[in-house]
Amino acid sequence: MKITVMINNDQFITLDVDSNEAVENVKALLEVETRVSIQQQQLFFNGNQIDNANRLIAIGVKDGDLLTMVSNASSSSASTNYMSLNSDGSAVNPGAFQQHVRGDSNLMSQLLQNDPEFAQAVLGNDINKLQNILRGRHQQKSELRRKQEEELALMYADPFDVESQKKIEAAIRQKGIDENWEAALEYNPEAFARVVMLYVDMEVNGIPLKAFVDSGAQSTIISKTCAERCGLLRLLDERYKGVAHGVGTSEILGRIHVAPIKIGNVFYHCSFVVLDAPNMEFLFGLDMLRKHQCIIDLKDNVLRVGGGEVSVPFLQEKDIPSSYLDEERFSKKDSPSVSGTTGTTERSVSLPIGGQSSETVRSGSSTQGPGYEAKITKLVELGFGRDAVIQALMLFNGNEEQAAGYLFGG
Repeated sequence: MKITVMINNDQFITLDVDSNEAVENVKALLEVETRVSIQQQQLFFNGNQIDNANRLIAIGVKDGDLLTMVSNASSSSASTNYMSLNSDGSAVNPGAFQQHVRGDSNLMSQLLQNDPEFAQAVLGNDINKLQNILRGRHQQKSELRRKQEEELALMYADPFDVESQKKIEAAIRQKGIDENWEAALEYNPEAFARVVMLYVDMEVNGIPLKAFVDSGAQSTIISKTCAERCGLLRLLDERYKGVAHGVGTSEILGRIHVAPIKIGNVFYHCSFVVLDAPNMEFLFGLDMLRKHQCIIDLKDNVLRVGGGEVSVPFLQEKDIPSSYLDEERFSKKDSPSVSGTTGTTERSVSLPIGGQSSETVRSGSSTQGPGYEAKITKLVELGFGRDAVIQALMLFNGNEEQAAGYLFGG
């Protein structure tokens, strides 16, 4: 049941207690809330002082009743000074505050049982941590008091007043949100933790890399600096320039058609889109995941390649470079499509950046030729998606046979 205690006629505290609770235990709770020791408290109910040994039910205290607490005037002023708090809830003299609480065995036993976090801060040597907890508790109490005042105001508000109805509606909605949040904390706490993306160790042309595995990325991507470090920039085909769209835009410098990558102890052939993107070193995209029949096994936390012939574990957070985990580097705003040139062909290529879902690949119609749409139709009839067909034709400058081979091989 809930009872309200009026402190020295100027402060109200609501306590959730059992009806069979002893008065002494109620005083112990008040000691934590008010920093007034049990010995300095006098509790009154209906004008009569109640003894520590009494139980609430025995003296007639019911749910919603009001008790009054008066501090003993003969208490030590030095003790009061030790417990003095600033307006933000922090201790005026944190060292003296800490020593005073430590010296009160009854208070410490209550804290260890009911508030272990605060008790550990008192027993520890970090004054700043103690002060931060005091400020946090003060803020929580202020917020709770504000909510109680708002609820009380709504109880006595005119139910036919439009503004009051809006406030009541907002309070009901917020209550539902708070209950949903509390349920999530209990049943789905992992939803509040940061999800670490999937990385594996690979070697590209003999150079070890941390590869970002992203099934939401349309193509496998390597940055210019990474390609240079791996000795692959000399193979860059600049005919495949363009612009990649995802979260922000990046310039496509070209394509490296084939290079060896090592996953586990097995070598595979891989092709890359080369981006001028400092925030993405190497991304293992859907094209190569499909080509090499990869399985993202989240149960065993491994990437299986070649239908399971090779299994490599996904890296733990501690093994991923901190620069890869810097989320601010991936927070660019979406930008519109930008056209680039590839020899005599204009193209605007949309590829995902940083794990965002891909857009379609679009080509300028001026240089596609009259039979371009017929090629698309023919390949689509073979069972491939239109977007994939357009991309394949663009990769092979409209060569229908090479595009078909690429699609069947992927």
